Amino acid sequence: MTVPAALGGQLLVARPRLDDPNFHRAVVLLLDHGDEGAFGVVLNRPVPVEVDVVLPEWQDAVTPPSVLFQGGPVGLDGAIGVVTAPPGAVLPPTVDRLVGPFSLVDLDSDPADLAGLVTGIRVFAGHSGWGAGQLEGEIEEGSWFVVPAEASDAVTDDPTTLWRRVLRRQGGDLAIVSTFAEDARLN
Repeated sequence: MTVPAALGGQLLVARPRLDDPNFHRAVVLLLDHGDEGAFGVVLNRPVPVEVDVVLPEWQDAVTPPSVLFQGGPVGLDGAIGVVTAPPGAVLPPTVDRLVGPFSLVDLDSDPADLAGLVTGIRVFAGHSGWGAGQLEGEIEEGSWFVVPAEASDAVTDDPTTLWRRVLRRQGGDLAIVSTFAEDARLN
């Protein structure tokens, strides 16, 4: 399998046999990918902690469910704000547009500055990261499906079913994979 040069804005969907507990049935939004490595957040790992426990000013601004999400195993003591915005939207300087509809927001800023400008906001504790060539190796060995992301994936109101829904919408063999049992040994 040839790995595309830049995967920013794509989804990594864990193959059923990926048994690393950090990424079992994970859907990762790649926010950056290049020669130096890759950076993203796991979209389907809500944590039973309300956003207001760590960032009270953001509680009413985030897209439901209004909980923190575990973005990955790296930097769990830090928070990352991901926003979705329509193409061409003029965003304040506290927002760093990355790729397509996906941007990072400075969580020290005022969430009111985003009112009416973004279509969704999610807060992640930690992130997923890969060093130079590491992600490409994992894709080559068959750990991940790489599929297009939709803006709604980042802020879905039903994150626990995202793995199945993303695979199902691809059609063909991936739609069949979406029906696999949680424990791959049962397939």
